[in-house]
Amino acid sequence: MSVVPSNGSSRTTSTQIPSERVLTLGVYGASVPAERRLAELASLVRAAGGDVVHTMVQRRPANIPEDRPITSATYIGSGKVLEVAHAVAEHEVQAVVFDNELSPAQIRELESRVGCRVLDRSEVILDIFASRARTKEASLQVELAQLQYTAPRLRGMWSHLARQAGGGGGGGMATRGPGEQQLEIDRRIVQKRILLLKERLAQIEARRERQVEARSARSWGVGLVGYTNAGKSTLLNALTHAEAYAADQLFATLDTVSRRWEVQPGLAIPLSDTVGFVRDLPHHLVTGFRSTLAEALHAALLLHVVDASHPDAEAQVKVVQAVLAELGVPEHRVLGVLNKCDQVADPLVLAALGQLLPGAVRVSAVTGEGLEKLARIVADRRSEDWAELQVHVPHDQGALVARVNARGEVVEERWEEDGWHATVRVPRGMVPQLREVLTL
Repeated sequence: MSVVPSNGSSRTTSTQIPSERVLTLGVYGASVPAERRLAELASLVRAAGGDVVHTMVQRRPANIPEDRPITSATYIGSGKVLEVAHAVAEHEVQAVVFDNELSPAQIRELESRVGCRVLDRSEVILDIFASRARTKEASLQVELAQLQYTAPRLRGMWSHLARQAGGGGGGGMATRGPGEQQLEIDRRIVQKRILLLKERLAQIEARRERQVEARSARSWGVGLVGYTNAGKSTLLNALTHAEAYAADQLFATLDTVSRRWEVQPGLAIPLSDTVGFVRDLPHHLVTGFRSTLAEALHAALLLHVVDASHPDAEAQVKVVQAVLAELGVPEHRVLGVLNKCDQVADPLVLAALGQLLPGAVRVSAVTGEGLEKLARIVADRRSEDWAELQVHVPHDQGALVARVNARGEVVEERWEEDGWHATVRVPRGMVPQLREVLTL
């Protein structure tokens, strides 16, 4: 697992250290299911290459809001800091990972008191993304997110140089200690790199947006979204008979994968799968991966895949719904898919999820249960948005033929002396433009 050096320096590359010994710790209110939260954090740590050897919990007093620290200096109470220090020594821990967002000052103070590196949840997620990014775009997005996240943590990198400086002065650059000078230089370098990355990504995003919008205009597609490890990639493989990478791990897929899905004989539609969501996903990653998500989010229909067997499934549904709302996706474009329903023994669980996702389809990507029903529903939704027509276009209206080819699909065609005869599928909004060439 990649870690932040104890001197506080930032890093923007992932360094995998297999089986690094990790202590996980969460601060939660009385009503929060600590065991489930820490189980997910342990999964994140494992995905980053670490080995959780001990876990600890501190309950937040009722008079302290859920998003506030118990103490400003170390986030946790002073007594808990001592407990952590003892546990670090007893279990030979190399890194402590918090399930809470820590400030740079809190990380530095904790590291000095517990005697090892300290990370928070966001840093672990960033590390996973850095190690899983495969495309140039994903790599740039991760680097930008890391820099934006770690830039405030540059402070204190050069304290050892500042101690060597000695003397005073008027406070200008010439009289500052080498640590302060280096810190200013580093900040300028980081900000310059951030601006450069933003420019490069803006160019990539603009190009991708044009490509996606062009495809969306002529092809009715479906996107898969959901909490990480909900089984989206497995479902993609089951529906399209593809061999996309699927694994029982968080963030197994970062880059968009698109395949053709034959929902009924003669009707194949594009199906796209991309990165999963997770609770408390760093904001920089949500915004940074907007263009990567564009392939799925621009689809006419989104399938919100849920691991119905997960004990925290309802909370995961709400997380995904919140992210989709943040990204501006309207509810009517989302269809719930309750995956792994064959592993759910209690029908009340499925009923409760159905309340959160009205009209959700129950499936199993592994056994194939419900996949035919899902295909029928998707085909029906497409029929509501598109129309199949018989047209006859005279030779002198070639521009209309080009428009149909650009925005619709040609099922069957033949050229005769009196023009173009075809069976076409087009968005319903285009039907009025074809009224004069329809054949009954």
